[in-house]
Amino acid sequence: MSAALLIDILLWGSVIGVGLIAFRRGRPVFVASLREGSMDFINIAPRIALGVIGSGYIAAIIPQEVITGWLGPDSGWLGVASAVVAGAATPGGPVIGFSIGTVALKSGGGVPQVVAYVVAWALFAFQRVILWEIPFMPARFVWFRCAVSVPFPFVAAAIAMVIGKP
Repeated sequence: MSAALLIDILLWGSVIGVGLIAFRRGRPVFVASLREGSMDFINIAPRIALGVIGSGYIAAIIPQEVITGWLGPDSGWLGVASAVVAGAATPGGPVIGFSIGTVALKSGGGVPQVVAYVVAWALFAFQRVILWEIPFMPARFVWFRCAVSVPFPFVAAAIAMVIGKP
C-alpha cells in the first residue's frame, strides 16, 4: 500500500468518523456541518486548482539552472540562506508555499534547501506577519517570536543534510 493511499484512507476515515459524531448529535447539527463543509470546499477548490496549475507554470518558466544554482544540492549554506529569504518573502497560503516547494524539488532543488524554504515560509511569511500577526498580537511579541524563530529553518536544513534524501 502506498503512503498516498494510506493518507487518503486516514483522511476519509476521519471525515466519516466526525460525520458520524455530528449525525449522532442530531439532524440539524449534521445538516449544518455538511452545508458548512461543502461551502468551504466550494470556496477553496478553485484556489487549490489555481495553485497546482500555477506551480506547473512556475516550473515551466523558471530555468532549471536558476533552481539548481540557487537552491540545488551543491548550493550549500548559501542556498539554505537564499531559501530562507525566498520562503519569508513568498506571499500566500499553503497552496502557494507548498506548490513552490514542490516545483523547486522537481526542478532539482536540494532537499535541505527546500526544507529551509518551507520552514521559513511557515514561520516568517512577511504578509502574514504584517497582515495577521501584528494586528492581533502586540508587535513587540511578534518581533520577538520572529527573532527566536530565525534558527529553525537552518536547524531543519542541517538535520535534512545529516539524514539525507527522503
